[in-house]
Amino acid sequence: MVAPPNQDMDDEIIADYNEAASILQQSPRGASAILRLATQKLCKQLGESGKNLNTDIANLVKRGLSPQIQKSLDSLRVIGNNAVHPGEISVNDTPEIALALFKLINKIADTMITDIKEIDAIYDSLPEAQRAAIEQRDNKR
Repeated sequence: MVAPPNQDMDDEIIADYNEAASILQQSPRGASAILRLATQKLCKQLGESGKNLNTDIANLVKRGLSPQIQKSLDSLRVIGNNAVHPGEISVNDTPEIALALFKLINKIADTMITDIKEIDAIYDSLPEAQRAAIEQRDNKR
């Protein structure tokens, strides 16, 4: 069973996620390909161009992307690519690999969007004087 999509993803990504979920049992390969497209759109939501997934991931790494999220993005990229082009990973016969991709895209969104949004909300609730003191401290480095 596919978990619901992270609601902090853009509507277009959620639509792709739901489309992939709707065809998972009939076409794991098709679901994987759609999730690869959703991953590219997710990189765009994260501030990258969305034109070349490999380049977008490299740029996110340069910006401090965690190794775990990099592995997740690269897994979605490679498995999604192989779903469309012949490769070493086959998702033709079993939905388990495709099912794992749904988990990965939600984990990426949790880490890169939802967690940051929640932390920012808490930080923004601090008194303005304390935030100013923190910013002054950090500017001294």
